[in-house]
Amino acid sequence: MILLDGKKTAEDIKIEITKEVDLMKKNNEKVPHLAAIIVGNDGASLTYVGSKVKACERVGFESTLVKMPSTTSENELLKKIKQLNQDDNIDGFIVQLPLPEQIDTQKVLMAIDPSKDVDGFHPENFGKMALDMTTFIPATPFGILELLERYNVETKGKHTVVIGRSHIVGRPMSILMGRKGFPGNSTVTLTHSYTKNIAQITTQADIIITALGVPNYLKAEMVKDGAVIIDVGITRVNDENNPKGYVITGDVDFENVSKKASHITPVPGGVGPMTIAMLLKNTLLAREQRKVLTQ
Repeated sequence: MILLDGKKTAEDIKIEITKEVDLMKKNNEKVPHLAAIIVGNDGASLTYVGSKVKACERVGFESTLVKMPSTTSENELLKKIKQLNQDDNIDGFIVQLPLPEQIDTQKVLMAIDPSKDVDGFHPENFGKMALDMTTFIPATPFGILELLERYNVETKGKHTVVIGRSHIVGRPMSILMGRKGFPGNSTVTLTHSYTKNIAQITTQADIIITALGVPNYLKAEMVKDGAVIIDVGITRVNDENNPKGYVITGDVDFENVSKKASHITPVPGGVGPMTIAMLLKNTLLAREQRKVLTQ
């Protein structure tokens, strides 16, 4: 069994990006600038945004964090997005989800300039991705592709089963794994809460990508020997024996499934670190595209 080490791979990517940024500085070029908007005080979101800002510092990017109160109106947020769209100093920006209930998430994502949408959630970028055109791929799916590529996991002609159909992970993964090229060229089955006899489908899978958010959902008896397992699930499970009072658990019963898998991602330390690394990679891509436009 080979562990797909997202923590180490993300570090490798950050080192590669740092080298590119150092070269930019040497040539007196503008370095990439990532901005993040966070509305409210959701603990998990604050932690996640904080780690994005730290990652920017680590690779030599400039970063801006815009904090807005949970009472922020939709119009106020849209006004702030318009400012960032028009700010030539900002190469890419993200709006941290989830948003408070008074704000229409879809309207907000639509308002972001597609050329600065480094999360890859704008319909224009999603459509380009579906058509195999150059664009920003959502960071988590991008991270999964990068892991498969760097560990030389064969995907051509394989049966990939995706569990979960969210716009952030499941749906884009189902498109990307079926695209021409590597990683891709696999036959994809997209499963969800209405799928019947899911274990019958997963036991036929060469590759399983699960993004369900149900702790230990994927059991050993649902997996065939030699399958590749990508676990995107991250759930806090209460644990009195842990100093933090909880443990981070994935969708996969790691202890038992890992005995059958050929490759598997751990949780934590698998897909999670890759997400931030690929957000940085998208920001670098945004900078390069903007440089071409201004030449």
